Amino acid sequence: MLGECHERCAGTTDIIVKCESGLAVVTLNRPTKRNAITLAMWRALKTIFDELGRDAGVRAIILTGAGKDFSVGADVSEFEHIRDNKTQAVAYETAVDACSNAIADVRKPVIAAVSGYCLGGGCHLALAGDFRVVDDTAMFGVPAAKLSIVYGVRSVQRLLALVGISHAKRILFSAERFDAISSVKIGLIDEIVADAVAGAVAFARIMASNAPLSIAGAKVMLNGLSMGAGALDLAVAQHLIDQASGSEDFKEGRRAFAEKRPPQFTGS
Repeated sequence: MLGECHERCAGTTDIIVKCESGLAVVTLNRPTKRNAITLAMWRALKTIFDELGRDAGVRAIILTGAGKDFSVGADVSEFEHIRDNKTQAVAYETAVDACSNAIADVRKPVIAAVSGYCLGGGCHLALAGDFRVVDDTAMFGVPAAKLSIVYGVRSVQRLLALVGISHAKRILFSAERFDAISSVKIGLIDEIVADAVAGAVAFARIMASNAPLSIAGAKVMLNGLSMGAGALDLAVAQHLIDQASGSEDFKEGRRAFAEKRPPQFTGS
């Protein structure tokens, strides 16, 4: 179980995790590098989200960046040493996809709170979340076409599900940057607020008060259905439906409705 204030990242403080009152805030903590993501950070983020997924005390997760930016993406300065050939490139992309999948698959709401740059690998992370809440400084873009990199399949699928094929092609083909207003118009982000983290926390608290089993079931089904034919395991979906139907939370929901009071869900 995570404590009230917990730091971890392969022995460094490149990622900070704080947990309080059912909310976990995961912060990319390289502000002097605009939170560029190293290979070690991709791997650590997977571990962190796996652990948060197992922590029953965590009801919602916020992912953000320290300083003025969410993340400028992968730390290209280390590519010469860790992505210099096909074998290294495959290992790197495997780590990136494993990280993004861990964020997408955690059965709790994940909100990306974005200020400043959210580029390339930063978009990988934001797209893997369920929601993107931003302030008016946010700037999104995928510069892969300027680096002769093909964006990963899972992230392309997520982008397509959010913005549609025409906007997805424009984002990937042009490598242009999109400000907050443009991003909300095309469906890339959900809301523009004065303070991204404060807005994300307020939204997270609304979801954290609801039934965890309901959210878990809805997330698995919606993510699976949005990712194309065959992505949703129907047996898993049915198990989640049955689990919620037979839960103590279901009984509590009925009691609270009848008694006209807020339900007190436990996830069991």
